[in-house]
Amino acid sequence: MQSPSTVTRLITRKNALDQSRIEQEQRSLIPADGEVILKIDRCALTTNNITYAAYGDSMNYWGFFPTGLAEWGHIPAWGFADVIASTVEGVTVGERFYGYFPIASHLWMRPERVTERGFYDAAQHRQALTSAYNQYTRCSWDSYYSPETENLQILLKPLFLTSSMLADFLQDNQLFGATRLVFSSASSKTAYGTAVCLDNQPGLERVALTSAGNKAFVEKLGCYGRTVSYAELASLANDRPTLYVDFSGDLDLRDQVHQQFAGQLVYSCFAGSAQSTEEARLTAIEGPKPVFFFAPIQIRKRNAEWGPEGVSRHIGEGLQRFYRQVTAVENPLLEVVESEGYEAAQNVISRLFHGQVAPVEGHVIRL
Repeated sequence: MQSPSTVTRLITRKNALDQSRIEQEQRSLIPADGEVILKIDRCALTTNNITYAAYGDSMNYWGFFPTGLAEWGHIPAWGFADVIASTVEGVTVGERFYGYFPIASHLWMRPERVTERGFYDAAQHRQALTSAYNQYTRCSWDSYYSPETENLQILLKPLFLTSSMLADFLQDNQLFGATRLVFSSASSKTAYGTAVCLDNQPGLERVALTSAGNKAFVEKLGCYGRTVSYAELASLANDRPTLYVDFSGDLDLRDQVHQQFAGQLVYSCFAGSAQSTEEARLTAIEGPKPVFFFAPIQIRKRNAEWGPEGVSRHIGEGLQRFYRQVTAVENPLLEVVESEGYEAAQNVISRLFHGQVAPVEGHVIRL
């Protein structure tokens, strides 16, 4: 009989993301029939995770890893984990997987649709949730995986997935006729990843909107034609068809942008919020109604047109280019900060929530 092991989890107050607590319990690490147990090794914490929590209720991100407590949730994070016990054919002890995990020591899962690529977690509570988040990829299958780039993968791949598919969606729609794109929260990795993916568009002006404090960083990125602080928005001429890509979720800013480009604003795209934990609000004072961009819908479209292999290749090759860009010795855009343990995770989540993490930093927590 195996003696029980300590299982640790970090849970966060759903309506106050800077409040969290570490819980431990003793639990047997023997899987039930049809179950595997993964030990979570490392995960990334970025503004993206704060977005997941901000829309935890409206988009059901709290539903992936229920805590059994109404007020407290597991903030999901992208990471790597190793199989430590398995009763499932095709999922072997010692295998390493990339995917969506709670900030916890272990995860009990029920793999189905097991293929050489990996599996889907078919746990009952995940059946109705977005399947893209239920998929776990074997590191041994992924031709773009390398142990050396694990931290880059968990920091950038989930964000780049949105960047790549958002750029693809905009190109798929001929940019709705725009010759200028204006990005808010332009220092965020998802925003500048999108700008990088659109660098092959001739005649397209890419304008960065950012805070005064982040302006120097954004100018250094090299993927925007022009960088203006929020206070300088009025300096932009209203002289061409413009598309607003909103990564901030700031409703006052959105109204200012809609008014600044009145008559020329062809599309208003809301791509998730780096600033707000309010429910997504798709309103504007005038002009086109903002439309929420949800990457899995564009992935589904491209899966049908290109096949899953084509989509994997499109994202994988783009991601390799992005890795090279952000780690270029002459102009590094990302500084990986690795910390250890649950207290470190608590601290990073609180700092992210309060906007105290420099945009050049990418935080990885080793559990």
